[in-house]
Amino acid sequence: MPPERTIFLIDGQSFYASVEKAAHPEYRDKPVAVGDPARRNGIILAACPIAKARGVTTAERVGEALAKCPDLVVIRPRMQRYITISLLITEIFESVSDQVEPFSIDEQFIDVTGSISSFGSPEEIAKMLQSRIMLATGVWSRCGIGPTKILAKMATDNFAKKRPDGIYKLGPENIEYDLWPLPVHQMFMVASRMTRHFIRMGLPTIGDIARLELGEFKRRMRREMGKQSDIQAEYYWQTARGIDPSPVVPSIRGALKSVSHGKALRANLYTRREDIEVVLLELVVEVCRRARRLGYQGRVVSVGAMETNGERVTGFGRQMTLSQPSSLTHEVAAAACKLFEKYWSGLPVGRLYIALTELSSDETYQLTLFDNRPEAYALERATDAIKERYGDAAILRGSSLLSSGVARERAGQIGGHFK
Repeated sequence: MPPERTIFLIDGQSFYASVEKAAHPEYRDKPVAVGDPARRNGIILAACPIAKARGVTTAERVGEALAKCPDLVVIRPRMQRYITISLLITEIFESVSDQVEPFSIDEQFIDVTGSISSFGSPEEIAKMLQSRIMLATGVWSRCGIGPTKILAKMATDNFAKKRPDGIYKLGPENIEYDLWPLPVHQMFMVASRMTRHFIRMGLPTIGDIARLELGEFKRRMRREMGKQSDIQAEYYWQTARGIDPSPVVPSIRGALKSVSHGKALRANLYTRREDIEVVLLELVVEVCRRARRLGYQGRVVSVGAMETNGERVTGFGRQMTLSQPSSLTHEVAAAACKLFEKYWSGLPVGRLYIALTELSSDETYQLTLFDNRPEAYALERATDAIKERYGDAAILRGSSLLSSGVARERAGQIGGHFK
C-alpha cells in the first residue's frame, strides 16, 4: 500500500507588499500598500500586516486606505518583479521536490512525500523552506500541510496564517476537531452566495456538511438549488471531508489550443471604426508575435467585441478560416478587420478580443505565388528580436502613435498593471 501523501500549500504573506518592503528597508516599520499612488480611485493590490492592522484592506480604493491610515506608504506595483520573485521561490521548492504546482503568483503546492526520507519530517521541511525563502526574497511564508491538496489549502488559509510559526498540519487525526467547527464560509471555494444557500439549508458549519450522508446532502441540495446540483453536492461534501484525489501536477499547461489577446476599452472613446481598428491591429500584432514565440501558426482567426451605449450591452464573436495557417500580422489583420467590419453593429466598443486557433507548428508553411512569405516571416522575427531585447515599445506601428492607440501604455504593463 503506498504511503499517505504529504502535500504543502505554501503562501507568501502579503506577497506584493512583502517584496516591496524587502526592497525598501526604510519602510520596515511603516504601513505599506501596493497600488498606484497617483490614482486615488485605484485599488489596493496588497497591504502589509502593519497596514492591515490600521484597517487597510485589499481591493479598497487608495483614497479610502489613506483616509484610514494617513501615513500609509503607497508603492506603485512592479509586476515583472513579483513574477521574478515567484519563479525564484519555485526554484527553491524544486530543490526539495520535483512535484511543484503553482496555484497563484504567491501560492504553490508541493508534494514532499518522497522528500521526507532525505530532508526530515514535514514540519522540518516546511521550516527549512521558510528560512530559504526569507533569506532569498525577504518574504515570510506560511505552510499548510495535509494528505490532500484541499486539506493543505484549508490548513494554510484557516490556521497557518494565524500562527506565529506559520505552519499547520491538517489530517484525519484533527479534521473533526479543528476544521469541522469552522463557519461554512471558511471552506475552500465557498463564497457568499453558497454560504447563503448552506445557511438556509441549516448547515452553518463545515462539520454540518461533513457529517451528513452523501445521499442526504444531495437531497437537501436539490431542494435548495434544483436537480442539477448533484455534482456540486458531491464536490462540497468531499471538500468538507478533505477528500481530493487530484495529484500535484508540475506542468499546469496541456497542449496549447489557442493564442489570444484582449483589451478592455473606455467605450465612450471608441465610437469610430478607424479608432477601434487601431486597437484591433495592435491586438493582432501581439497575438501573432506570441504565436511566433511559441512556434505556432493558426488556421482560424476569431474576433470578439463587447458593445455598449451605456444602456444596452451587446456584442459578437465570429471566426474565419484562412486559406493557409499563418502568424503573419498582415494576413491575420486582414481577416480580423473583415470580421469586425461585417459584424460590428456600430455601438461604442468596450472590449476587443483576438484569437488564433487550429494551431500547427510554424516550422513549415505554405508558399504562395504572389507573396514572399519567407521574407515576411524573416522581417516579423527580426522585429520580434528587437522587441525582446529593447522592450515592447522599441518598434511600434505608426497607427499606435494616434490617440486611440494603447500599445505604448501596455508596453509598460503586465496583466494591466505596471511592470
